[in-house]
Amino acid sequence: QVQLVESGGGLVEAGGSLRLSCAASGSIFSNNVMGWYRQAPGKQRELVATMTSGGRLNYADSVKGRFTISRDNAKNTMYLRMNSLRPEDTAVYYCTVMVLTTYGGVLNDYWGQGTQVTVSS
Repeated sequence: QVQLVESGGGLVEAGGSLRLSCAASGSIFSNNVMGWYRQAPGKQRELVATMTSGGRLNYADSVKGRFTISRDNAKNTMYLRMNSLRPEDTAVYYCTVMVLTTYGGVLNDYWGQGTQVTVSS
């Protein structure tokens, strides 16, 4: 069973930075996509950044150049470094691991409980 725990959220002023962490426990299959999603009040959950097990990265247009996704395999932890934060970045941020089939479909997905990021103007 895979468990994910996020940390690092908080209150910051516009232009500030935060680094979110997602600690994973349990076995994670090799064929997977790891990433971050966020959900603001009254809005649907949206993709922020993902990385495949092969190291391929993808970012939402709204965060390109400001956010960086990374992983420390030794610590079994993924990170989201957020710079130049804006009020519109305010949301609950969730980390996820999606286990893929051999043809790219999602076999299983795992989610953390979320961490609140609030950016003041």
